[in-house]
Amino acid sequence: MERERWAGLPVWLAVLAMMLAGSCAQARDMEAQLVQRIQSEKNPVKKAKDEIKLAQLKLGEVQVAYSQGHAEAGAKLLGALVEAMKSSWKFLQESGRKASKHPEGFRELDIALRENVRMLQDLSRTVSYFDRAPVTNATQQLEQEREEVLHELFPGGKAHSPENSPQPPAPPKSELPAGAN
Repeated sequence: MERERWAGLPVWLAVLAMMLAGSCAQARDMEAQLVQRIQSEKNPVKKAKDEIKLAQLKLGEVQVAYSQGHAEAGAKLLGALVEAMKSSWKFLQESGRKASKHPEGFRELDIALRENVRMLQDLSRTVSYFDRAPVTNATQQLEQEREEVLHELFPGGKAHSPENSPQPPAPPKSELPAGAN
C-alpha cells in the first residue's frame, strides 16, 4: 500500500518541472517581445510603460533566483531591474511632458516604483545577511528615483515622508501636566 501511494510522485514531479520550464520559456518570449516593442516604439509614454513591464518581469526573476539560493544571479537581475526602471524614467523625462499637467506614464512609474520597493524590502527580509547588500542597494536606488518622480508630479511641494509629515500642535501650557514645564 505504501508503494502505491508514492507511485505517482515521479509523474507529478515531471509535470511540475515541465510547467516551470514552460513558464520560464514564456517569460523569456515575453521579455524578447517587450524589448523589441521598446526598440520600435516612438511614443515615449508607451516606451516607459513597456520598460515598467520589463522591470516587473525582472523582479519576478529576482525573486525566483533568491528563493533558489542563486544570490549572484539575483544580483545581476537586480541590476537589470534598476536599469529598466531608470530607462522608463529617462523616456518620460526626454518626452518633454510636464508630469503635473500630463501625468500619464509618470503615475504608472510612481506606482511601479512603490510596489517594487515594497517587494524588494520583503525580499531582503528573506535573504541571508551576507547576500542582502545588492537588494538593499537596489531598494535605495528605486526609492531615490521615486522621490524624483514625485517631485515632477508635485512640483513645489515636498514629497510625503515621515520627516515632512505635519506634526500635531503642542498643547497650551495650561494643559501640560504638573512638573512638565
